[in-house]
Amino acid sequence: MKKILLFLVFSSGIGFTANAQNASEVTQPLGFEEYDPISTLKVEEHILKRAKFPFIDVHNHQMQMPTQDLKALTAQMDSMNMGIMINLSGRGWSQEWSEGTATLKGSLDNIARNEPRRIAVFTNLQFKGFGEKDWTSKAVKQLEEDVKMGAKGLKIYKSLGFSGIRDDKGNRVAVSDARLQPVWQKCGELGIPVLIHTADVPSFWDPMDRYNERWLELKTHPGRRRDKNDPVPFDSLIAEQHHIFRSNPKTTFINAHMGWYPNNLKKLDSLMIAFPNMYVEIGAVIAELGRQPRSAKKFFEKYQDRVLFGKDSWVPSEYTTYFRVLETEDEYFPYHKKYHAFWRMYGMGLSDEVLKKLYYKNALKIIPGLDKSLFPK
Repeated sequence: MKKILLFLVFSSGIGFTANAQNASEVTQPLGFEEYDPISTLKVEEHILKRAKFPFIDVHNHQMQMPTQDLKALTAQMDSMNMGIMINLSGRGWSQEWSEGTATLKGSLDNIARNEPRRIAVFTNLQFKGFGEKDWTSKAVKQLEEDVKMGAKGLKIYKSLGFSGIRDDKGNRVAVSDARLQPVWQKCGELGIPVLIHTADVPSFWDPMDRYNERWLELKTHPGRRRDKNDPVPFDSLIAEQHHIFRSNPKTTFINAHMGWYPNNLKKLDSLMIAFPNMYVEIGAVIAELGRQPRSAKKFFEKYQDRVLFGKDSWVPSEYTTYFRVLETEDEYFPYHKKYHAFWRMYGMGLSDEVLKKLYYKNALKIIPGLDKSLFPK
């Protein structure tokens, strides 16, 4: 009898311990990175794999274009109704002048042989030797030659203004450096736009604490985090950019990523008024627009003649998020990268008139030499 009682007590102890452990596991709080609930909301969904109208992607990067299979690339473009792709990386990443020229020429030759109507290229600046006596005149001359060769615009990478680009004395080159002024003026004379990326998401400069909504992105991509003065505050970098807009009213600028003010459309509205030569493109900021669909729609309607479609990173499957935010009135759907946006989004439901301008009319207006016959009137 004693043996039986002992067995029952021992058995009950095992059960109690296991149940307590399971209960403990259930009640343990999940980490933010682990929590990814499936919504129980039942609403209409419209997963768009193709844009309603042919579109021009003004912000794309193809780094192997001199040797790339452009037929395969345009097949991917066709699958989503992309009419023209603008490759902003015309000179590649090299800062060697001769290498950059060879890359640009190789890209343009490949395009001319295979897809002259579907792909266009912007050139870039080579900053090697910046500050030397002849750098500015050399850059202006190279820009003219690149445009004659077939480049449709100038792309400025975000490295300008950051510590990555320094002059011959080792100093940071500001976006508004006076030695660049002839370049901006020449773009205006040539009638080509400057697509410029300055700074990064403002939250990257904020403390990495529980109040920073970019916390997860900074944790997964620690290289994006910046100290308050690394290399200068966000507001200072942006002020440098705005200085060149103000100083070059005859030059058209396309402000990449909506100038990093897609989450502050009132501020961006004031900048659109201040700088009539400034256009904006929506690359990598669709999540900001999708969480404020009513405000974003009003902005797009007000500035329908100055907003362009751009995507940035070439991941074809991600374009559906853009189409869905822009074209549908879907509710409460996720972004394609949690570390960019843990919130849900809503469709703006833009009108056909606004969509056509966003997708192709505005780009055709300011980028010279694109084939207008690929698009509806």
